[in-house]
Amino acid sequence: MPRPPQKLHEKMALNRKKLGNGGEGLAVKYLKKRGWKILKRNFVNPFGEVDIIASKGEVTAFIEVKTRTSDAFGAPAEAVDERRRRRYIAAAKYFFVGREPDCVVRFDIIEVYKGEINHIENAFS
Repeated sequence: MPRPPQKLHEKMALNRKKLGNGGEGLAVKYLKKRGWKILKRNFVNPFGEVDIIASKGEVTAFIEVKTRTSDAFGAPAEAVDERRRRRYIAAAKYFFVGREPDCVVRFDIIEVYKGEINHIENAFS
């Protein structure tokens, strides 16, 4: 007997997950090509999840990747609201628990829009 079709919201959630994973993959390739070392992907912590933690020179960046196929809901970076920013800052503190950071800590956003990448350095603090 054939499987019943998935509910519409389940399909939409799966599509969003695929879109997000694809955007993160493009972001990782972009960063590596520019000399960044990927320290962690999808860093789960008590405050949520950090998409990418990467280092280059003296900088460690906590990077939120936002992927969009249209601008119907605004620019991708606009989705990084104050609540999400506070969670990223708390996650960075958690990442360094028990040791003093010996680097410059930065919070970046990488927008992936129609396959193009826009890296916003120091997007918030």
